[in-house]
Formats: sequence, structure tokens, C-alpha cells
Amino acid sequence: MDKFRMMFQFLQSNQESFMNGICGIMALASAQMYSAFEFNCPCMPEYNYTYGIGLLIIPPIWFFLLGFVLNNNVSVLAEEWRRPTGRRTKDPTILRYMFCSITQRSLIAPAVWVSVTLMDGKSFLCAFSVNLDIDRFGNASLVQGMSESERIKLLARIPCKDLFQHQEIRAAASRYIKCISQACGWMFLLMMTFTAFLIRAIRPCFTQAAFLKTKYWSHYIDIERKMFDETCKEHAKSFAKVCIHQYFENISGEMRSFHFRRSSRDGSDDDSEDKKSDEEKLLGIRAQDDMNKVLWNWHTCKPALALRKDEIDGENNGRLNGNINGAVNGFAKGHTHEVEKKEWAVYYSKV
Repeated sequence: MDKFRMMFQFLQSNQESFMNGICGIMALASAQMYSAFEFNCPCMPEYNYTYGIGLLIIPPIWFFLLGFVLNNNVSVLAEEWRRPTGRRTKDPTILRYMFCSITQRSLIAPAVWVSVTLMDGKSFLCAFSVNLDIDRFGNASLVQGMSESERIKLLARIPCKDLFQHQEIRAAASRYIKCISQACGWMFLLMMTFTAFLIRAIRPCFTQAAFLKTKYWSHYIDIERKMFDETCKEHAKSFAKVCIHQYFENISGEMRSFHFRRSSRDGSDDDSEDKKSDEEKLLGIRAQDDMNKVLWNWHTCKPALALRKDEIDGENNGRLNGNINGAVNGFAKGHTHEVEKKEWAVYYSKV
């Protein structure tokens, strides 16, 4: 279990490299899926073009959307775009940078699929076989005396080996269309490579300070969300632990006190330290309404990105933290007015 936890933490800390690896795996999977995919052209004039072009377009769209689904930054981008402004302004350049980064990674698998499909040429042959001039590939008497509809039906059967009788004409026509398809595939790869080169070459020509700023704050938004989720989990765990302890202490009554006095010599130090650590993790928020208010304020009015350094001594640390939490979350002294306070005895060791 510890190994899985360490692996999960490693993936979280190296999310960018992990997502690049996922995109590469998706690209390889797309090529493998196409090679394992059994291509069956309908060989009918009404459906050839739709099937061939659909095979060239629809799977890349699915891979593109899947890349967005698997990227965790999509939810971060949507949350940052839809959140109320509050005390923190929204920078459109940061949102643009995050969207462009997600889009670039999601385009890897679709580009591989389109390239492999064009290099193979089967979908291109299925889509454009009816547009061939069959006089170039064999005996012109083959289509003499045929009506236009019959000629189109004959050309639509070229992709199907078992339906077209003249194999020499079919082989010549297939080779011709596949050559055109491969040329389009190389042009597509050249265009994608040239576009990537322009993006890499033109970026340093602009102000690097603006690029570093957008990159920094995009990473900050992602890390802030993870830290907030981890803090909420720690608070929920401590809140549940303290609540359960108080429940058992209240319901056991004198029996609990009797057993506690008998075992105080052995386990009082550990219990007091555990209670103290759990109380510290609560950060002064000890009621359900308080926590709901904190979560609502975090969504509607995030704190401004202007940190201050408060120089306080150890005695005023708890009091100042309570005032800050209460002021930020809308409560005086960090507590609600309606929650009844109870007195608890805490035992400290002199060792």
C-alpha cells in the first residue's frame, strides 16, 4: 500500500511529465487501433464518401476530447474561468496559456491518427473512388454503354476486392489514390512540424517576462487547488476524530472517567499529544456552519495574492490566528456566537 501511495505522490508531483506520457501512449494506441481495425468499405455510392471521411475525422475528434477529459487542468481552467472575481482579479492571459497548453497536448493523438490514416490510404480510396477517370487505368470499353448511375456503382466497388472483377484496373486505381493519400499525409506532417517550429521559434521573440508570469501563475493556481484539497482532507480527518472522541467521552460518563484514571499513568501523554495535534489542525473552525462559510468564501471571494508577515510571539499566536480566521470567515474571535463552548481538561506531561 505504501508503494502505491508513493507512486501516486510521484505522479502528482510530476503531473506535467505524466500527462506528456499519457499523450504519447494515446498516440501509440491510436496507431495500434488503426492497424488492428478491420476496414470494410460499404462499396456503395451513397455511403463511400461518408464512411471514408468519417473514419478520417471522427476518431481524431474523439481522441481530442479524450485528451481534454484525461487532463486534470481542464477542471482548474473551468473553475478559474467561472469563479467570481472577489478580492482576486482574473487574468485572461493565464487562462489563455492554460487552454493552449491543454490543447497542444490533446492534439498529439489526433495528429498521429490522421497521419497513419493518410499513409495507409484505405479511407481515401473508399471516399474518392467514384471520382476516378477509369479510362486512365484500363480498357475504356469497360464503361462504354453504361449509364451514369451504373458507372458510379462500378467505381464504388473498386475498394472491395471481392466485388470488382477486373483486378488489374482495381490495382492501378488503388495505387493511384493511395499515392495521393500518402502525399497528403506527408504534407500534413510537414505542416504540423512547421507549425510547431514556428511556435518554438517565435515565442522567444516576444517578452519573456509576460510568458514567465503566465506560466508561474498557471502553476500557482494548480498547486493552490491541490493544497486546498489536502488541507480540507486534513481538517475533515481531524474534525471527525475530535467529534468521535467527544461523542464517546460524553456517552460513556463515569465509566470512561474510571477507565481513564486507571490507564492515565501509561497513555496520558500520547492521548494529550494526539488531542493537541488534532485541535491544532482544526485551525479554530469547530462547527459545521463555520466550515460551510469558509468553503463558500473560498469559492466566492478568494483571498488577495498579497501576503503579509506578522511578527508575533508564542503567547499571542493562538489569539491572533483566531482573530484572523474569524475576520476572514465573517466570525468574531474565530467562533460562532450560537455554538455553546464546553470546558475540557487537558493533561500535559512534565517530562
